[in-house]
Amino acid sequence: MATTNNVCPAPMKATSNGSWQGDNPLDYALPLVIVQICLVVAFTRTLAFLLRPLRQPRVIAEIIGGILLGPSALGRSHKFLETVFPKRSLTVLETLANIGLLFFLFLVGLELDLNSIKRTGKKALAIALAGITLPFALGIVAWAVLRSTVSQGVAQVPFLVFMGVALSITAFPVLARILAELKLLTTDVGRMAMSAAAVNDVAAWILLALAVALSGNDTSPLVSLYVLGAGIAFVLLAAFAIRPLLVWMVRRSPEGEPVKEMYVCAILALVLAAGFVTDAIGIHALFGAFIVGIIMPKEGPFTGILIEKIEDLVSSLFLPLYFVSSGLKTDVATIRGAESWGILCLVIFLACAGKFGGTVLVSMAFKIPALEALALGLLMNTKGLVELIVLNIGKDRKVLNDQTFAILVLMALFTTFMTTPLVLAIYKPARRVTAYKHRTVERANGVDTELRILACFHSSRNIPTMINLIESSRGTRRRGITVYAMHLMELSERPSAISMVHKARLNGLPFWNKKRDDRDHIVVAFEAYQQLSSVSIRPMTAISHFSTIHEDVCTSAQQKRASLILLPFHKHQRLDGALDSLGHDFCQINQRVLRYAPCSVAILVNRGLGGATQVSASDVSFSAVVLFFGGRDDREALAYGVRIAEHPGIGLTVVRFLPPGGEDGKVLMTSCWNADHRVTVHPDKSSVKDDDQTRTATSTSATSAGGKSEKEMDEENITYFKTKIKPANPSISYEEKVVGTKEEVTEVIRGVNKCNLFLVGRRAPMASLDPKTDCPELGPVGCLLASPDFFTTASALVIQQYEPAAHQPISLELEEVDEVQDIPDTPAHTHAGESSSAAAAAFR
Repeated sequence: MATTNNVCPAPMKATSNGSWQGDNPLDYALPLVIVQICLVVAFTRTLAFLLRPLRQPRVIAEIIGGILLGPSALGRSHKFLETVFPKRSLTVLETLANIGLLFFLFLVGLELDLNSIKRTGKKALAIALAGITLPFALGIVAWAVLRSTVSQGVAQVPFLVFMGVALSITAFPVLARILAELKLLTTDVGRMAMSAAAVNDVAAWILLALAVALSGNDTSPLVSLYVLGAGIAFVLLAAFAIRPLLVWMVRRSPEGEPVKEMYVCAILALVLAAGFVTDAIGIHALFGAFIVGIIMPKEGPFTGILIEKIEDLVSSLFLPLYFVSSGLKTDVATIRGAESWGILCLVIFLACAGKFGGTVLVSMAFKIPALEALALGLLMNTKGLVELIVLNIGKDRKVLNDQTFAILVLMALFTTFMTTPLVLAIYKPARRVTAYKHRTVERANGVDTELRILACFHSSRNIPTMINLIESSRGTRRRGITVYAMHLMELSERPSAISMVHKARLNGLPFWNKKRDDRDHIVVAFEAYQQLSSVSIRPMTAISHFSTIHEDVCTSAQQKRASLILLPFHKHQRLDGALDSLGHDFCQINQRVLRYAPCSVAILVNRGLGGATQVSASDVSFSAVVLFFGGRDDREALAYGVRIAEHPGIGLTVVRFLPPGGEDGKVLMTSCWNADHRVTVHPDKSSVKDDDQTRTATSTSATSAGGKSEKEMDEENITYFKTKIKPANPSISYEEKVVGTKEEVTEVIRGVNKCNLFLVGRRAPMASLDPKTDCPELGPVGCLLASPDFFTTASALVIQQYEPAAHQPISLELEEVDEVQDIPDTPAHTHAGESSSAAAAAFR
């Protein structure tokens, strides 16, 4: 009688001899895992790009990608599965995925601030508890249904705990990104949801530890108690023995000095060692890494440096492997028949009902408005990585069978996917803004009116020039100037983005926490300037995706009643004087702000105005030139120039360009001037287009609200400037130049380029000097000044005046109220020092 022996496949060798030697690289571990990583990353990133219009977090794309690569879709092809994901390779794949997950959980622990959880208010704490207890109770209902149908024969107590944990989890990192995507981070709903989710996250890990302790092979309750006791002992050891060592390392890594490589290596080895200890205890290696992250001191630069060194490699390459390993275990085809699909619908209903019902009931009990309570209930339904970790541990421990695992994975996917569209549908918070009239620098009653500037920046590179420009803009008016310094930060999919979210939720829209220990050096620069000057500074931070961060800028300008938004040009100056681009995203931000701004906008082309350091008021000494062609933008530039000329250390030259007269002049005008005061810009795909993407300049035949044409208003302003402003200020000079060609315009500008600052209007009424420009946000004259062919050391400020008739509001719900009260977080006004000499009259 013949016997059949089941022979185990031989272990895979690490590397091949190459295809020329007859080896198939996919039969060897290293080349195969390289192919797997590349396939997974490309596939999940493509899905993330396709889901971007639906405003879904990347975790959704990674979960769907894992399922599609598994036996539910592409994996149904036996040839594909055996070629790319053969069974003998899964051990290597899952090992790499779990190492990546180990370090990712360490990063999650680093981002979780226990001090903020301690400060959680009663409302958020009650909402968090309700969002845990009711779903856990409904998990018992799901357990009762599943154990009698698709989960017969599994260990009942561990299965009950796993079901309760699976239904009660809220994914804190995923929720933070959804709130940022919906611009809800700093609303009452956002702050409440974040606080409740942080508490929920900690509770979920405690419950998961309990579930893992109960799910061992030995069903004796005594063994479970041993596991729990050993786990508690490890936490105490970490808190009282390991943490002092970490504090010592942090103290020996001060700000401004490089972190020693030995310290980084010690931390990474400690994470792995802690994972080994908790795995030996019988909980899971992930808990050890998470605990090390929790006890890590959060103050100082050490934590940020650790995150920078780890996060990109882990979250970009290794973490997607975990979703794929989960997808390879998920076979949707196991959900067969009406009974199984009915159970799936029941589990989804119970998961949603528990979170939604518990959150809404407690919220209404605390008298939270109905729409906010409904939004909170939907937001708390968010699942994510922790949910998959729970399900995978349950699958590995034989607590969840294939069908139950697939049902719960689809439940997590559905509840997270529906969060964003449903919140968008039912909750559109009206942001209260104050109606105000001073939306431009040019104003009729500018003597005693305050100038409010929203100064935006991406890094510390432009800070000295911006501060020097602000110092020059103080003027001698009694009300002075108030500056809102907004740091624009991108909210990425990196774990470190959550630390920015922590800062955002502590104050307004979103503001830095004044009580923080890790003082931001950029904010410190502005606060130091405020102490040395009489300018009111309010540091702020906008945290959003670059595609929507212009909404934060425009909304903040509206709420702060700003007259001018100051933006940095997307190119910075190198040591050799050339301008390097920071990226197309920064260019797009400026173009969108120009389109939607509720006030005037100025773009600063920085070539080191005042030098590389902040200049004190007594040391300000430079010259500025206003290039005046006509139109509302040039009038705004002239008004700003008059204001900075009030500073005793600044000289101002106004150069007015006039077209030649006569019949010959009319012919010459067509080569340089637009007779209708309309800018001719040659847009490319990334340019700002007329009517669709930007406001066009008003023609000379068009009339203003007062019935005057643009040309008449230009003449009135120039006349007033020559008769009233210039005689009162000896530091101001005025010139008129008749030009008929582009070359003549360029020659005149080159003749005055020894100044320190050019002030120009964005939509000057002349043909483009550079038809091939990639910077339509600067306009024709600004493009010339920023061109590499125009050699100058002067900075340029390109200004666009607010135009009410053409203003496009951003797509946010804004509730405008009467101008009867000040913005709550506006600092107390510290007026500019009044000069004993007569101040120049305000330019009108």
